[in-house]
Amino acid sequence: MLVRTAFAQGPPITADKPIMLGGKSFTIKTLTEIRTTERGTSTYVPVMMHYLPTSNSLVALHIPLVTYDLEGLSKETALADIILQGKYQFFRKDQTGKTFRMVAKTLQSLPTGKRIDLIGQSTKEYQGYYGLVAGYETLKYGISSELGYNWSPNADLDELRMKLGFGLPLLKPQYPNKQLNLYFEYTNSWLLDRDWYQLLYAQGVQYALKNITWEAAVQMPLVNDVVQGRKLEFSVFLGTRYTF
Repeated sequence: MLVRTAFAQGPPITADKPIMLGGKSFTIKTLTEIRTTERGTSTYVPVMMHYLPTSNSLVALHIPLVTYDLEGLSKETALADIILQGKYQFFRKDQTGKTFRMVAKTLQSLPTGKRIDLIGQSTKEYQGYYGLVAGYETLKYGISSELGYNWSPNADLDELRMKLGFGLPLLKPQYPNKQLNLYFEYTNSWLLDRDWYQLLYAQGVQYALKNITWEAAVQMPLVNDVVQGRKLEFSVFLGTRYTF
């Protein structure tokens, strides 16, 4: 029962989660972000391939396209920054109907995109992110948190990042898997060299049926201490994932 419970809520939408599926499993997913700022709109569409060599490790490749219509630039669709991801679960404590786990993760962003300063999408700068993810999940709710640092040696993109997410399942755990979940997710982002700070809130809903998941979220700034002309207005996330 614990295994089904641990995976019932599914991964958060804009945050992360330390709970992994069994070893030798493969997930193909996408999470499109339509981002609207004072500067214009970008649509970021990644194809993400995740593989778990073991039940406590993950490697992934994200190949994204971005379409942008930004002030001072011609509208265009182009390859964005390709991302390599690794995760390792180093702590796990399971009890009846609940589990607590911790994961170390890294994201390696390659400078394959255009130099248009779409942070997290297309910068044409190498970046390395290193973080810790912790999560606690029960039959009634789930909590996930993340603390990490994004290092960019050749650009002013160094960032301290903190995330906190709450998941609320609306259906009882069942097999075959069928779940409807609400997510409440917060992101703190400090761009240190630019002295920018954002506190973002995302409200999301997720529906899972067997090994397919659909999800959607709207993210808005609660604090938007960013230079005028670059402030986020809102983002819409639309995602699908298939595990086999």
